[in-house]
Amino acid sequence: MILPIEFRPLTWTSLCQVGSKPLVPTIVEQLLAGSTLALAQVISQVENESPQAPCLLDALYPYSGTAYRLGITGPPGAGKSTLVDQLTRLYRKASLKVGIMGVDPTSPFTGGALLGDRLRMSSHQLDEGVFIRSMATRGETGGLAARTQEVGDVLDAAGFDVLIFETVGVGQVELDVVETVDTTVVVLVPESGDDIQLMKAGILEIADVLVINKSDREGADRLRRLLEQMLALKENDSPWKTPVCQTSATQGDGIEELGELLGSHQAYLEKSGRQEHKHRQRARQKVEMLVAREVLAGFWNQDRRDALDTGLDTMPPYKLARAILDMS
Repeated sequence: MILPIEFRPLTWTSLCQVGSKPLVPTIVEQLLAGSTLALAQVISQVENESPQAPCLLDALYPYSGTAYRLGITGPPGAGKSTLVDQLTRLYRKASLKVGIMGVDPTSPFTGGALLGDRLRMSSHQLDEGVFIRSMATRGETGGLAARTQEVGDVLDAAGFDVLIFETVGVGQVELDVVETVDTTVVVLVPESGDDIQLMKAGILEIADVLVINKSDREGADRLRRLLEQMLALKENDSPWKTPVCQTSATQGDGIEELGELLGSHQAYLEKSGRQEHKHRQRARQKVEMLVAREVLAGFWNQDRRDALDTGLDTMPPYKLARAILDMS
């Protein structure tokens, strides 16, 4: 059956130019040349879903695909921001450029991120090799803002070597982190040692590396033993076995060991072909999402919306859905 969907014509190309004169090359060239101002402007266009955003993303796409993407997630109070700060120092010592996306709760008044870029990691604000962006969740329950992956693509094209995505720490299954990054780090604290809660959180399913932060506290060794026991019982055919690392981010303890584990996982991804697979899967999901969005936008014309409003009071859901689908 061919559904009578009235597709809207894609207008992305027309938005990119006036007549035969492109609108976006100048800012793209400035970004690729290293302009921090151009980078910030492009990210704002993308995050705010401006009409020019698709053009900018398409223009930058050929220059992306080389950055290492690292996700940091875990419950509130686990010290994720401090850990990100220490990892950034480690990468900068290796002369790597670092882009940080901290996904914060949305302000109920402004719709923006409650926590600011400078507030989060002020020690890096004068470092041109570090770019920090706070993004608002805007109601996203998975932890990562809807546009985070695209902002990552912009930073990737701008020449950043490592992209760190830090979630709001909702504590439940952060599957969107896995889809966005190459390596997922789950950060816990010694007080996280309730095995029932660990199982509920599903952390073993998403973690490539487990970190017990604030390990100077009582209970860190017990939690490590518990995690290692749970990992040993987990069915896993992958050659990569999730390691457990203890850190004290405020003191800088364990950071180098963590960096080595992340490097080992990155090497595993490259050697096994998993990294290329992840990149291809991200691109596939992006295209599927764009197509689905265009189809939905074209489908819901005023007649179908009116039929939905009217039918809600008189028809059961499946019957109403079929009636709407059958409308010409």
